[in-house]
Amino acid sequence: MPVTGPPPRPATTYRTDLVTALLSGWFTVGLLLDAWAHNNVPELETFFTPWHAVFYWGFVATAAWIGWTCRGALRSGRPDLSAVPAGYRPAVFAVAGFAVAGIADFSWHSAFGIEQDIDILFSPSHLGLAAAMLVIITTPLRAAWAAPGLPAAGLRPLLPAVLSVAFASTLVLLFLQYANAFSYVAGDIVFGLSNVNEDWTAELVSAILVTNLVLVVPLLALARRWVLPPGAATVLYAFAAVLSAAVSGFANTALVVGLAGAGVVVDLLAAWLRPGPERPARVRVFAALTPLVVWTVYLVVAYVASGDTGTTGVIELYTGLPVVQSLLSLLIAMLLTAARPAVVVPTR
Repeated sequence: MPVTGPPPRPATTYRTDLVTALLSGWFTVGLLLDAWAHNNVPELETFFTPWHAVFYWGFVATAAWIGWTCRGALRSGRPDLSAVPAGYRPAVFAVAGFAVAGIADFSWHSAFGIEQDIDILFSPSHLGLAAAMLVIITTPLRAAWAAPGLPAAGLRPLLPAVLSVAFASTLVLLFLQYANAFSYVAGDIVFGLSNVNEDWTAELVSAILVTNLVLVVPLLALARRWVLPPGAATVLYAFAAVLSAAVSGFANTALVVGLAGAGVVVDLLAAWLRPGPERPARVRVFAALTPLVVWTVYLVVAYVASGDTGTTGVIELYTGLPVVQSLLSLLIAMLLTAARPAVVVPTR
């Protein structure tokens, strides 16, 4: 008898995934507002704030939409996970996990107060919220990844997945904001690259390394599944720029504008190279060139915006920093695009 696999999972429509992505955007914007408040409102001493309201109502709206999308799983009168649309099953569990973490967050704040420093990024309840939120907002990405075939070329067919990746990267960068190179002001960057202070310079270059991973790896992940659509980098970098501006009280405007501009240049690279799963060599070239663009723009903008153009920087730092990020990204691209070894079937 022929062996048949399990029946295919239900699939969502483009419009359904786009609504999921847009509601996830509300959810993410609420988080950005809350991050701004924690960094810039010192008198914040209550759980019940306008920013928490935007954040948690964003969750409620997103959760309600996911529930409506998965309503077919309850038609038999009891939950049928096989009837949950492809990519949405993890979100169902994450919604429940987020609700539990939200209750834990309220209890934590009631017992220990409101965090206003780096400790906010290590609160157990916040980490639980972040983990569940990451699963929820990447739902459109999973749905697109599970869809058979390839969509039409361009940004629009992949917009829900691209937005999903941008929101997820923003969330990751938020919880790594102590290592976000775009949260520095221009003068501090120039100082760190002009005076080799082991502590300050090491902190800055370490932040550049971490931020580089957050900006490059999501694009390489998209290129593993599809031809990277031009526009993806601009969307991703725009959200990263908004986050970086919010947590720094908009003291780094020139740097975040430079980041958004670098996204446009990276998209021109993507349009030229068309990196995708069938072009691993081009993915690697793209991975090597993208950091050169981003961090060259970063250093030039910081130097000009600092107003201290008479300062002589350490030439090895200014020239070597983009190269180090380029080599690191190339290494990651080589790992992501490595060919799988052929499966050898032993003969008797």
